[in-house]
Amino acid sequence: MANILICDDEKDIVNALLIYLSDPEYHLYTACNGKEALDILQQEEIHLVLLDIMMPVMDGLTALHKIREISNVPVILLTAKSEDTDMILGLNIGADDYITKPFNPMAVKARIHSALRRYMKLGSNTTSGEVLVNGGIELDDVKKEVTADGKPVSLTPKEYDILKLLMSEPGRVFSPKEIYQLIWKEKPFGSDNTVAVHIRHIREKIEIDPADPRYLKVIFGQGYKMEDL
Repeated sequence: MANILICDDEKDIVNALLIYLSDPEYHLYTACNGKEALDILQQEEIHLVLLDIMMPVMDGLTALHKIREISNVPVILLTAKSEDTDMILGLNIGADDYITKPFNPMAVKARIHSALRRYMKLGSNTTSGEVLVNGGIELDDVKKEVTADGKPVSLTPKEYDILKLLMSEPGRVFSPKEIYQLIWKEKPFGSDNTVAVHIRHIREKIEIDPADPRYLKVIFGQGYKMEDL
């Protein structure tokens, strides 16, 4: 049973999502602003959050920032097409994905299923139980923990999967489209910017100097690689 929190101030959207996600495998919670969402997260074991950006009392981006202070639960932003800048900011803060309104019910369910599968530690990219070490970075796939020079690193599920993918084949260059297809399991439309945001966020967490990275290298015009150290 997966506990999903739907947070949106538009009742019609909440009701539509409740219909789309009507499934015996899901227990659904609802909130109409970011403050209510945070209250629920502190009281219940939530496995995924659907979070609107524009809301009263506390907007989605503020709520997302506070969520990331206490939890790595997958967060999928609910955005309007006019909110592209906010969506990119949300990915920078730590959102795992986004869904653009109006929703395609099948796309909503597919993205939620994919995010939950990763969060529940299923369908990983490399053999479960592996410990990957490169330089001062260590990824323990049993404990789902990452350390940089012995210090714990807090990654979102997608950030973890991207880092694991790159560490599994150090030195190999992965194009943004390859990374997107392997991690998001979808056709790579608009993948370059989404992957770049996640790479930048990982660098900020594992690199001593993100502007001059030692581990995650960009190969201009080709993609990204984990330097083989």
